[in-house]
Parts: sequence; structure tokens; C-alpha cells
Amino acid sequence: MYSIPSFEDIRAAYLRDIKNLLPDAATDPDSDFYIRATALASAVDGLYHHQLWTARQVLPDTSDPEYLERHAALRGITRKPAIAASGELTAQGTPGTVIPSGESVRHAATNLTFLTAAQGIIGADGRAVVPVAAAQAGVMPAFSGEPVLFVQAPEGVLSQAGLTLSGGVSAETDAELLARLLDYMMHPPGGGNAYDYRRWVMAVPGVSRAWTFPNRRGLGSVDVAVLGPDGEALPSVIEAAQAEVDRQRPAACKDAWVLSPTPVPVTIKVAVRLDPAITTLALFTAQLQEALAAAFKDLPPGGVVYRSRIESIVSGVQGVVDRVVKVPQANFVAVVDAQRLEWPRLGLVQAEAM
Repeated sequence: MYSIPSFEDIRAAYLRDIKNLLPDAATDPDSDFYIRATALASAVDGLYHHQLWTARQVLPDTSDPEYLERHAALRGITRKPAIAASGELTAQGTPGTVIPSGESVRHAATNLTFLTAAQGIIGADGRAVVPVAAAQAGVMPAFSGEPVLFVQAPEGVLSQAGLTLSGGVSAETDAELLARLLDYMMHPPGGGNAYDYRRWVMAVPGVSRAWTFPNRRGLGSVDVAVLGPDGEALPSVIEAAQAEVDRQRPAACKDAWVLSPTPVPVTIKVAVRLDPAITTLALFTAQLQEALAAAFKDLPPGGVVYRSRIESIVSGVQGVVDRVVKVPQANFVAVVDAQRLEWPRLGLVQAEAM
């Protein structure tokens, strides 16, 4: 591997060459040759660093974001945009009053703005439920009946309303874009193989993970389980992913279905003997909950929760002297068949003293 010389090494090499050609030449720090060598070394050092930067752009895993996007674009991959959060606005006012589409409401605590996505009419009960979306795309707090104010309430409508909001996805990060690009490079298009279906749905904004299950519902069927950043994908995201699969799947595919897997909670019950000088049962339980959540995070649909893995996690918590895993009593295997596509999730976690 080539080692780039330092600024000092470049200057020293220049002065050494001067001495070889002119043995009597002055090369001390006050000499003209030293000043000229310093200026030249500075320019050459900059060229070396530019070459180093250029070399990093050759490969996508070391390139800067703009060049990473160009690597991806050459393969038809673009960065997924952010998705605006959406929900419902419950307004009150005079029956029959119209709430136009595009009305702005603001959340005072966060100063976030939301826009009505359709027209609403106050009903006979003095209420109206209107669909809303965040004015700015991206992750938003989850609200349920949160008080908001109309920026300029329509005549006959109370200024305060209740907001229920969910969803909202950030734009795809560099790491996520790189992961999709490397997946494409490792598994190039194969005419509709399992990797193709996964790649197609992963290109849909709002899909963060996906798995392909060929022939789950019979020969010629392909099912793709998708998840969003916070768990189950939104219905609108699943609909968009289904449309993308239908657009790209080969004609020989009998049936393709994009769906969210069914979460199945797995209860964990353990009995432990703890060192009282190190921990307490309450602290242990909290630490165990955190460690188990991290272990369950990457489990795929149809995954296996190994009892031995749970034992290892319990033993790894600080202060544990002895332990017995009471539940589950065997490995938990999520069912994948024609009727069910289970996704193991962490359920109730209980700990008791031995």
C-alpha cells in the first residue's frame, strides 16, 4: 500500500535534491531554497490529499454523499424521500360550517404546523373530523387528541382543535442508501428471484426492512413481509409497495402479496439469585428488559427465539449469581405457513428471586 509522504518529508526531499545538485547551496530555514521548498511542498501536499479524496470516491462505501448518490443512480437507485406524518383533526363549531382544505393549525409547544388535507363540514353534533398532514415531511411526535390552534380559524369554527397524528419518516440516510446499493451489487437483478422482490419493496419510501417468502401460499406465489422504521408499515406504504411489486414482477409469477407480519409477543419469565452488593431485583429487571429488547430488535418474521440465548442474556446482566429461565421452556419458533406469518416480539418480562 502506498504511503503518502508528509509535508515535512516532501520539503526534506526537495532540499536533499538541491544539496545533491549544488553541494554548496544554503538550505537553512533562512535561505531562499528553504522558502521555495516550503511553498512547493505545500502545493504538492495539497495534490496528494486531492488524489486521496479522489480515490475515496471510486468506491461507494468510502465516497462522499453526493458521489454515493451518483454510484446509486447508475444502477437506478435513488435516495428515498421523507414522508410527512398524517392523522386527523377534530374541530368544533357551528353545524354546517365548512373547514376548507389547506387550513393551517399549529402546535404551540413544538411550533409545528399541520395542514388539512381535505374539506370538512361541522356535523349536527358540532364536530368534524378532518384528515391532516404535517407541513414538513419527516419524523414527528405521535399525538393523540393533542390541543392545537388554527392559525386563522374559519368563521364558525373554534380556534382550538384536537390532533391525532402518527407516521412520518425521515429521508433515507447515507448508511441506508449504501446498504441498498451494496445489496444490489451483491445480488444483481435475477429476473424475479427472491432478492429482486426484496429490492423492489426496499425502494419504496417508508419501508425499512423486508423479507421474501416464495411459495408460502402455494407454488408460484411470492409473499413479501415489510416493516417501517418503528415496526409495522403504514397501510399507504404497503399499498405503494404492492404497486411496485405488481409493476416489476415477471408474468410467470402466479400471485405476489406485500403484507405486514403478525407480531407475536413472547413472554419471558426468569428466577434469579442476585448479589445484593451489586444490584437489586428492580434494577436487574430494567437491565434485562433493555438487553432483551436489543436481542429481539433484529429478529425476522419466522425467526426463532432460542432459550439458550435468553439464558445467556440473563447471565450477562451484572450481579447475576444464578438463574433459571421458566418461560419459555423451549425455543419459540414463529409460524410461517399459508395462513400465518408470525413475527416474534418481546412481550411481558418478569423476574423473581430464587
